[in-house]
Amino acid sequence: MRQLGEAEHETTGATTCAALSEALDEPLAGTAAVAGGWLCLEQPGPWGRDALLQSHLDSEVGAALSARAEAAGVRVQLIRGPGRHPDTDRPRRVYLAHTRPERSWLRTRTVNDPAELLELDFERIARGHHDSWGEAVSDPVLLVCTNGRRDRCCAVWGRALVSELAGRHDGLWETTHTGGHRFAPACVLLPSGYTYGRITTHQAESVLSAAFAGKVVTEGCRGRACWPGAGQAAELAVREFTGEYLADVLSVEEPPAENGQVRVTHRDGRRWTVTVRSHELEPPRPSSCGKSSARPTCRTVEQVSPLD
Repeated sequence: MRQLGEAEHETTGATTCAALSEALDEPLAGTAAVAGGWLCLEQPGPWGRDALLQSHLDSEVGAALSARAEAAGVRVQLIRGPGRHPDTDRPRRVYLAHTRPERSWLRTRTVNDPAELLELDFERIARGHHDSWGEAVSDPVLLVCTNGRRDRCCAVWGRALVSELAGRHDGLWETTHTGGHRFAPACVLLPSGYTYGRITTHQAESVLSAAFAGKVVTEGCRGRACWPGAGQAAELAVREFTGEYLADVLSVEEPPAENGQVRVTHRDGRRWTVTVRSHELEPPRPSSCGKSSARPTCRTVEQVSPLD
């Protein structure tokens, strides 16, 4: 179980979506939001439930960015630095990322007007082309969901984590909904796209330290966002089976079957067939605070079989 501060215990009771998910021991593997490309736009000030439309970002620009990115399979996140968030009219930091193994990259620049981002070719970004946009970023970036208007668990757990990490890492940002409120605190590491849930301060430090060395921490990992859920679960299972921690040496042959065999390959030529079963969990529980209860989908790895 996570170690919480006294205030967190008072705020997060047994009926919150995150507390219920953890109490029911809901598996993390295979639950990351799927996206090959990421666009992260700095937007200080308050965020509403639908942050691209309910913030001080021009709603028409937000709607256009959301529509164009979603059509191409690119995920748009609003971000802001830790601490106070004065909504000043100044240049905004923007990150652009692609998350495929051995083809991942992270780029950055500032923009004076977010409408400039509508000129991006989102389909090329999704296919792994940055076309020399911005400057390369060598250090990893960690996005922690703190969008309390979307879910109170993210407000409580996410903000507590950011407060603990603030000042230790330049690449730390608060962000809007990343998927998986019930796994709060929920984080995404760029450029790899590895997504984490129920992460402690110590684990977050380990995740960032490993990323600097080109490695991945599997504890608390929900999967690499560039693959569908079954592929995420299969890749993590091979890591557990082999003890492999180098981030970019494993790939999932696509499209991975949601139920059945998923093929995972290593850079050195090794291959594995992973049998993954998708099923609904009992009992029903809310995926987010305030939502009706439903049965979440779980990916269970039944077997990892080396080939050749």
